[in-house]
Amino acid sequence: MEPSASSTEGSEGGGGRAALKAFVSAGRGYWRDVPAEQWEDWRWQLKNRITTLAQLERLLPTLTPEERAGTQLANQKLALGITPYFFNLIDPADEFCPIRRQVIPRIEETVTAPWEMSDPCGEEAHSPVPGLVHRYPDRVLFLVTDRCASYCRYCTRSRMVSNATGYDFHPDFEQQIAYIRSHPEVRDVLLSGGDPLLLSDEKLEALLGALRAIPHVEFLRIGTRIPIFLPQRITSGLCNVLRRYHPLFISIHSNHPRELTLEARAALERLADAGIPLGNQSVLLRHVNDDPEIMRIHVQKLLMCRVRPYYLYQCDLIAGSSHLRTSVRRGLEIMRQLRGYTTGYAVPTYVIDAPGGGGKVPLTPEYVVSHTADRVLLRNYKGDLYEYPEAPDEVPRAASRRPQCEPQCV
Repeated sequence: MEPSASSTEGSEGGGGRAALKAFVSAGRGYWRDVPAEQWEDWRWQLKNRITTLAQLERLLPTLTPEERAGTQLANQKLALGITPYFFNLIDPADEFCPIRRQVIPRIEETVTAPWEMSDPCGEEAHSPVPGLVHRYPDRVLFLVTDRCASYCRYCTRSRMVSNATGYDFHPDFEQQIAYIRSHPEVRDVLLSGGDPLLLSDEKLEALLGALRAIPHVEFLRIGTRIPIFLPQRITSGLCNVLRRYHPLFISIHSNHPRELTLEARAALERLADAGIPLGNQSVLLRHVNDDPEIMRIHVQKLLMCRVRPYYLYQCDLIAGSSHLRTSVRRGLEIMRQLRGYTTGYAVPTYVIDAPGGGGKVPLTPEYVVSHTADRVLLRNYKGDLYEYPEAPDEVPRAASRRPQCEPQCV
């Protein structure tokens, strides 16, 4: 059953949508009796993840038949894994809870549409050595692990992440680093996976140090969902490691304002205080964030966490994700209701990762109505029309010379 517009709005709780702007704690929930030192230990959170149907049925008695069937089959596609911290954000009374839809398997995942793929971004075709993707001229994607703190049901790399499909991913850091060292055009290295911040401080420092020692590598990036799934991991020790390898950028992954809790904000502030520029990459998901007001609250809340909204992704054509995919038309409408209605810093770039390895293609509403040799007709965020005089591409040389001032006699 699909929710109606009214039920979607009501699912945001008693305070309504405006309440989503507030930062609240995820709380301890079922784990209220766990000692604080354990609850705040990121290794305890990983050890106590929800990974089985039996755990889900005990902790979430409202599990639907679709969720129960999906969980029984989950380990054939992408493992079930939810940290206790993140599980506390799930609304047990709402089947269409935006947190619930992201991490609890559904039977729809077993249905593959004709246009869906196991590798929708064509990474395998651009992988010169295992664990490294070199699609763009000056940058590479460095895959460090196939593990995440929790598993997103729309994961682009579900073919390898969690090893549910038997991909058997084993990165070879020496081989990956040797490739980068031998390709001087590579100036930008993005660490991803799985989640790089699941590495120990020592392993992460060794990897960052080896990459920073390559003269032509100008800056490093980390893609992570740890501040959202496992904010306990963002320790002072980790921040001390990261601050030694500037320029270092981190892209987090948050999709809904409810994910931005007091704990997540504190973790993000620790990273920002370490001098790390933070950006956010969201995926547009049906009944999660495909609402202009929800998206506006989310991007504004990100800025309050010192995170710049960076990309809004159209959901990749990963097998079994049709039930989570919105129309591009809907995405463009959301973008139209962001531009001009909130600060420009809060407006991400809406992109499609072109299927099969074409790279990111930006999508924008039509603001240019017409364009001729002498004018551009523009439509602003309100729909009003304005003319702008077009300049010639080349100014005649004679006209481009400024007249010289003649010296005056005194």
